[in-house]
Amino acid sequence: MADHGISMGQQVAVIWDSHSLPEALQSLVKNVQTAVGVEGHVSVENINQLLQSSHKESSFDVVLSGLVPGSSAVHSAEVLAEIARIVKPGGRVVLKEVVTRETGNNNRLKAITKLPAALTLSGLVEIKELQKEPLTSEQIQSVQEHLSLQCNELLSVQMEGKKPNFEVGSSSQLKLSSVKKPASSEKPAVDPTTAKLWTLSANDMNDEDMDLLDSDELLDPEDLKKPDPASLKAPSCKESGKRKACKNCTCGLAEELEQEKKNSQPKSACGNCYLGDAFRCASCPYRGLPAFKPGEKILLNENNLQDA
Repeated sequence: MADHGISMGQQVAVIWDSHSLPEALQSLVKNVQTAVGVEGHVSVENINQLLQSSHKESSFDVVLSGLVPGSSAVHSAEVLAEIARIVKPGGRVVLKEVVTRETGNNNRLKAITKLPAALTLSGLVEIKELQKEPLTSEQIQSVQEHLSLQCNELLSVQMEGKKPNFEVGSSSQLKLSSVKKPASSEKPAVDPTTAKLWTLSANDMNDEDMDLLDSDELLDPEDLKKPDPASLKAPSCKESGKRKACKNCTCGLAEELEQEKKNSQPKSACGNCYLGDAFRCASCPYRGLPAFKPGEKILLNENNLQDA
């Protein structure tokens, strides 16, 4: 069994299907048992029962599937994933499968170009093709009967793949390069003058030897002058046109506008307010007041202004 990479003491799984010839299966198992010796172990599994098997993960060094003459095994994605699960890290998988030359979608067989991708998706690496040969007319007829196919472009392809040298979900400590510290544990010498600059003790804070400054002496006469209110206004407050005070006005513009509002006189829209109530509108602020001369200044109380 040197062709399959089997050596003494290994754990090997042989997977067969219902179309495999019994005599050929017995012959293959006998050859594998001879290759592994008494220290090894051979497990035989039907491909349809593999998913229900109780094999632990990383149980076998080599898995042989579909290698029995007469086999027409089709490895689904679930079967390939289970094979990759039970193989040990670094273990090998050798399988043989009937594929089609056609690139169209086929529900039963894979295209020859899709088989390596299926092995890669199952978790195997270093995929390579070992053997490829066309089927005879008798073999094609047998596969068509077993799988209910009408395709004539059939091939038998033998592939090999390996499981990575780690288990899924495993962890390993990384060895990061670091600068080696000097072997000597002595602390470097420190200049006393430099150390004194960065230390502070109670002796350095002698109140009798320290001169305290009066904060009032830091101000000059210019700092004590009251600023001009106009200079405190924001630039937008000095712009011409309609003025509007800020929400939190502190420059006095809000008070100035409020005072202007109180002193302002309402303007007549029709120009007949001075003639009396007979000529005044319903919303006229002078309604209810006697007639007055044109141009005469009439003072209205706040109630009249609000009603207007």
